[in-house]
Amino acid sequence: MKFETLIIGAGAAGMMCAANAGPGVLIIDHAKAPGEKIRISGGGRCNFTNANTSPLNFISQNKHFCKSALRRYTQWDFIDLMDQHQIAWHEKTLGQLFCDDTAKDVIAMLRIEMAKAGAQLWLQTAIEDIRHDGSKFTVKLVRDGQETTVSVHNLVVACGGKSIPKMGATGLGYQIAAQFGLPVITPRPGLVPLTFSDERFKPLAGVATPAKVRANGTAFEEAILFTHRGLSGPAVLQASSYWQEGETISVNLIPSGTLLENLQSQRSTDGRKALSTVLGQYLPSRLVDHLKDNLFLSGNLADQSDLKLTALCESLADWTLTPAGSEGYRTAEVTLGGVDTDALSSRTMGANAVPGLYFIGECVDVTGWLGGYNFQWAWSSGWAAGQAISGK
Repeated sequence: MKFETLIIGAGAAGMMCAANAGPGVLIIDHAKAPGEKIRISGGGRCNFTNANTSPLNFISQNKHFCKSALRRYTQWDFIDLMDQHQIAWHEKTLGQLFCDDTAKDVIAMLRIEMAKAGAQLWLQTAIEDIRHDGSKFTVKLVRDGQETTVSVHNLVVACGGKSIPKMGATGLGYQIAAQFGLPVITPRPGLVPLTFSDERFKPLAGVATPAKVRANGTAFEEAILFTHRGLSGPAVLQASSYWQEGETISVNLIPSGTLLENLQSQRSTDGRKALSTVLGQYLPSRLVDHLKDNLFLSGNLADQSDLKLTALCESLADWTLTPAGSEGYRTAEVTLGGVDTDALSSRTMGANAVPGLYFIGECVDVTGWLGGYNFQWAWSSGWAAGQAISGK
């Protein structure tokens, strides 16, 4: 069977590419339905982009690579597409945009756009073999137990990374890159909870508090969540993408910076209260109990000198921890690393050494922050490849 373009992966990037790549497109996926990560994202409402998207919100060995695609297809372009399809949306905190109703509306929109472009979608389809003779790709597929060989001029790899294997995530994109001689930056889990081998936080499971978490010089101020296995919550997930195994993280439990002033002021009014009781006004009581011994939280507030209160606040502002690891791809929202951007064109997403071969979305070494940035990279990179293939 002959098509102009074969897209491997019917996720966000693959469907966006299929809607823009011109005629003769076949998009395949091994799953039973397209856009499964879209469907489960944002608690089922899909955090589809972020109003504050800029290249600064992305991690890559080449920080400039993402600029072209993000500049030419912006968050406002995708918002306009949503508005055209009359999909209602709203903004939460920090520029995060969600569907009012359901993430399924985004999937339906992309399927409509693919249908308008004439793209065919084959689900529950596996790849057996890929060959390239210098001018076209020959791909052997298995669908409904039957082998089918397709011949295409363009092959787009949009099959994501390794995160959430229970949804079928594999390293197929990296295998294809290696087959064609493209280097791959070692993948690792990103936006992932951090774990501690001694179960120290098990008694705190379920406790959440505002904090600023720093890893490798980059800090994020949002909530943290204590779990049976360690630390989670937005601030920890964000910092995890910068953390390397064996390194420490710093947790600032008093990010507002006003605790010392407040405690000094309360000495005259609440001096007879236990220091731990007063701290419970600013931090969860279970967390205060957990820290009590290490921070010597004994005595009444009136007994604490300025020197002692300053030392206490400094400790709370720089709680240094060494995670044993992370929860891995099982719960990671994204995969860091991927196809080396040095081997790709930032304008077309095409492989420099293999004409007609493209890599888009999560399998590329471009990873966004938490909050809709990774979906925007999917839309932008998919659109860029689609435009290049269609000749627009």
